[in-house]
Amino acid sequence: MKLTTRGRYAVTAMLDVAMHSTHGPVSLAEVAERQHLSLSYLEQLFARLRRCGLVRSSRGPGGGYRLSRDPAEVTIADVIMAVDEPVDVTRCGGLVNCNQDSRCLTHDLWVELSRQMQDFLSSRSLTDVLQRHLEARGVAPAMPLWQGDSQPPRRTITIAAATRQSAGSGEA
Repeated sequence: MKLTTRGRYAVTAMLDVAMHSTHGPVSLAEVAERQHLSLSYLEQLFARLRRCGLVRSSRGPGGGYRLSRDPAEVTIADVIMAVDEPVDVTRCGGLVNCNQDSRCLTHDLWVELSRQMQDFLSSRSLTDVLQRHLEARGVAPAMPLWQGDSQPPRRTITIAAATRQSAGSGEA
């Protein structure tokens, strides 16, 4: 497996979004600043993550990205595969042409290792990684990581009440 910066950045950024999107969408500029990552590179990665249905975007002021499903349901393998990062340590990419167009002596060993890594990454969710990170820092999450499509509560006031308030304060 050649886990490049593409896979590492994607996982890191998705964890950041999972951690910070409880109050609304997270801008990639915020992720880039917190994680010391390139904003333009994150934009490319999130285009892929959005196409694969792992995140949703919203435009305009207060816009940004949110996870499209519960972080407990998103595996690290999902994120890595979404950015086209293969989990394969064979030299031949699984084509069995590693030793002058034939199977090398260690081919099966590397195939098994690739399978083990895929299984490991498929068994770890974003929630698992975040919880372990927070526990290592001695921090308990203050609120659930996933709030679905819920938005923070907004204070609403009727037009009649607003008119009474402004009339009472001397405002027109």
